[in-house]
Amino acid sequence: MGIREKLGLSSDEPLSINWDITPADTFGIFESWGGKIHVRSNKERYYYFYIDGWKTPPQLLLMERGVKHARILARIDAPQDMVDACVASQGRGETDRSYAIDDALRSWLQANVIEAHDASKVIPLESELVEETLETGLPGKDEPQPAIEPVTLRSEPAVISEDEVPDIIRRNGFYDSHHNTSGGFANHLVDNGDGLTVTDLKTGIQWQRGGCDIAAMPSIRRYVAELNGRNFARFNDWRLPTMEEALSLMEPAPSGNGLHLHPCFSKLQPFIILADQRKLGGYWFVDYKQATVFWGSGIRGAFGRVCRSL
Repeated sequence: MGIREKLGLSSDEPLSINWDITPADTFGIFESWGGKIHVRSNKERYYYFYIDGWKTPPQLLLMERGVKHARILARIDAPQDMVDACVASQGRGETDRSYAIDDALRSWLQANVIEAHDASKVIPLESELVEETLETGLPGKDEPQPAIEPVTLRSEPAVISEDEVPDIIRRNGFYDSHHNTSGGFANHLVDNGDGLTVTDLKTGIQWQRGGCDIAAMPSIRRYVAELNGRNFARFNDWRLPTMEEALSLMEPAPSGNGLHLHPCFSKLQPFIILADQRKLGGYWFVDYKQATVFWGSGIRGAFGRVCRSL
């Protein structure tokens, strides 16, 4: 029994493995929800190996990606010393502990997994990320809406010190698991009916429901420019959000997708990088899984989600 049979994959097409992913691109193959997608049809699938460094010890995994889904197919029972050596050679980042495989692991995988008739080293796993629906459960933008008192949030990028963050959170009543556990911003989201965006009538901000996968800040800026260049969702003034704008989406309790974020947003972007820089260096991020703000270099990788002011 080979790897296809072990995982129940179709034998109609060859198993296309990408062997050339760099550490920064481990989750950067796709830009989901209307972005620059390398898969051209809903039936096409794309496979690659990577190391999950969040696990102890790190694990070698096989990922399947499609137009609107990602799932971990299997754990590979590779020699742990080879996996550990691969991780050690690439270093550890604070926000991204997913690693590309090196030449030694590639050779081992080709000999012991891809070309082997014995798939005993392939351990199938439950899918960790499932197909995402276009249904939002929100009222449509053209439906009658209640009277809403609008709130204007800062939209221009700023340089923010660590000491300023708690005040920003409390002053606006945002929920944050570290700085304001009694907070909670009351949005009024509506579905724009394009499958790509929603609008918060409270803040007057239109949001991308998905975003780009992990990439360094220069790549995320190119992603934003690319969206504007092709009039994503019919507009060309998309930008990265400020801290206030991103925190306005933070919900006090996690939804069914495990994030402190309305389930109309894709769970493939659990934390996003902001337009705001940190005083003394770095960029600010909002983490919807841990429900808080943190900073990082922006070099090791981040997810991106764009917005625009109405």
